[in-house]
Amino acid sequence: MEIPPNPPLLPAGALGPLSATAAIGYGLALVIGLALGLLGGGGSILTVPVLVYVLGYSMKIAVPLSLVVVGVTSGFGVAAHHRAGTVQWSAAAAFGPTALLGAFLGAKLALQVSSRFQLMVFAVLMIAAAVSMYLGPIWARGSAEIARPARPLPVLAALGAAVGTLTGLVGVGGGFLYVPALVLLGGVTMKRAVGTSLALIVMSCAAGLASYLGHLELDWVAATVFTGLAVVGVQLGSRLVAVVPADKLRRGFALLLVAMGVFVLLKPR
Repeated sequence: MEIPPNPPLLPAGALGPLSATAAIGYGLALVIGLALGLLGGGGSILTVPVLVYVLGYSMKIAVPLSLVVVGVTSGFGVAAHHRAGTVQWSAAAAFGPTALLGAFLGAKLALQVSSRFQLMVFAVLMIAAAVSMYLGPIWARGSAEIARPARPLPVLAALGAAVGTLTGLVGVGGGFLYVPALVLLGGVTMKRAVGTSLALIVMSCAAGLASYLGHLELDWVAATVFTGLAVVGVQLGSRLVAVVPADKLRRGFALLLVAMGVFVLLKPR
């Protein structure tokens, strides 16, 4: 299935003036990065709505573009967590293979289903992410240093496949699902769950993007600029995290996700 590209939103070679709408869209890339840096996750779920509703990409193009943005941004996070020793690679290996397969197949499925269906699934996931973010401190209580018993490998493999499929289908990283799953089912402490989740997100995004290549033409200039601004935002957010009240910010961001999820449900493109 060949999907025609959207018109580029940046002039050739990234030269020339931006439209006001495009400037807002790329400015929001910085905001997404700030949210990621301040909250440790969740902000990337805004990437698809910004690409679709602000920058004007079709859902079919926005999903693989989101995989680029989320995958690269998460890669910077993995590097930082690896240096800090907060990635549990054994847990990533348990979830990873089926997450890779799920993301690859999810992207193949995305080429067959309607954009409306993708947006409906995405909207539901936004609301689920909001609930996970709002309740995160509750389910994580007491788990920062104490690992729970890991569930059998088939359970972890099935969960990896499910989250990977969602990554390929609608372009979400899945951290809001991976983190509680790693803590509650994977025997990972909360201290290591975020870094391990980011490793899984990088794997899933790479597999999903590989499945899309050859079926559509991506705007690589826009993807590079959007990703670069998001990475800058992550760095800024990481430096501000010590002075920003995390709990209030997390709950406020969760409410924003609910509002955006409802908006997407009511106004699918």
